[in-house]
Amino acid sequence: MGKMCRSFLLFLLISLFVSFGFAEIRFTKIRSNDRPIIPFDEFWFTHNGRLELNVSQITLSDNNPNLNFNNVGFFLCTRDAWLHVLQQLADAEISCVLHSSLVKIVSNFKTLNGKSSFDSILQVKNADRYTLLFANCLSQVKVSMTVRSAMYNLEGNQNRRDYLSADETFLPKLYFLLSLVYFTLAEIWIYVLYNKRLTIFRIHFFMLIVVVLKALNLVSKAEDTLYIQQTGTAHGWDVPFYIFSSLKGIMLFTLIILIGTGWSLLKPYLQDKEKMVLTIVIPLQVVANIALVIIDETSPFSPYRVTWKSLFLLVDVICCCAMLLPIVWSIKNLREAAQTDGKAAVNLMKLTLFKQYYVMVICYIYLTRVAVYGLETITWGKYPWSSVLVGELATLVFYVFTGYKFKPETYNPYFAIDDEEEEEEEEADDVEQSKLHDEEKFGQ
Repeated sequence: MGKMCRSFLLFLLISLFVSFGFAEIRFTKIRSNDRPIIPFDEFWFTHNGRLELNVSQITLSDNNPNLNFNNVGFFLCTRDAWLHVLQQLADAEISCVLHSSLVKIVSNFKTLNGKSSFDSILQVKNADRYTLLFANCLSQVKVSMTVRSAMYNLEGNQNRRDYLSADETFLPKLYFLLSLVYFTLAEIWIYVLYNKRLTIFRIHFFMLIVVVLKALNLVSKAEDTLYIQQTGTAHGWDVPFYIFSSLKGIMLFTLIILIGTGWSLLKPYLQDKEKMVLTIVIPLQVVANIALVIIDETSPFSPYRVTWKSLFLLVDVICCCAMLLPIVWSIKNLREAAQTDGKAAVNLMKLTLFKQYYVMVICYIYLTRVAVYGLETITWGKYPWSSVLVGELATLVFYVFTGYKFKPETYNPYFAIDDEEEEEEEEADDVEQSKLHDEEKFGQ
């Protein structure tokens, strides 16, 4: 019972960290495992659901033929039912999970009859979110096996297989529609750059690249989920998704930092501390994207997934904090400049714009990180697409805000360096060069 409770606590812990993805056809290898409960996958069935289970290479550490194989097998269970099953175990009403009437037995090892493999198909007619689990109620008996699991719903008159969970079937259309929105934004931005080609900076082309990468990322994600929905596998579309996702993440963080520093807008160079921020954020983004790939490719209930998810969240938080530093530094410099030089009005306009951008970045971080995870928890098992929609809409608003505020214009308080500033800088350079010349002359 103690091991059973520990297994359940691990199940809950993983559930808190995991955003359950798509029920792809999964292959899982279990080797010499004596855990009483092994979770495999989770899926929301409709009233016409199916579970296909193919188990092979089954071996037990104890070859005693008198073992009760009714106590070893696979079952489906909802999370609410699982709490009642644990209570039954605590009250000694049952001695094994497989004896409970609250679980749906898929198959037990009694059906092996000396064989080392079996196939099973279970019809699920009660619509709900179920978890596929394996129970081993034999004390000190280790199990090895290879498991292929496929969960899907039959849709339409032709009983078409839908490998996406019932609460996720909307995602391919959502990703595709959003990709069209970003492609439209890219076209609008190209039109703006062409009309304002005399006042554009390098950062504007950088912004175009970020928008295009975001659109390509959404297209590959739409195709990825669509193929999983139809066939149970991504058919290679996960590779371009990971590539575009990595590039988009690195470029977006870099863009926010460069805008915050004023690179190519206020100055053609970066200070040492600004370069240091970039050298920290870019490698961390690479690590975050590696962690994201591992998270997506591992089993939803793998204990390693919790570790990689924690690493991803930690790195993401560090990157978010780091990209705020240049904006804070620029706000501080503009505030000091507004108090000391004679162009207080211009500097205050720039300061106001920086503050607005700072607030928008904070809102973007909050909505796409904190709020999304909170929404996933609140709407768990009902509307998982709602958290995706909120995150994507927040990202879209942030992109539009950034483009609108920093679009190329003949006069923009953020871009403008007036003639007086240029003359002062030239005079300062002349004075500095004159001093150096005098020092050299004096030294001679």
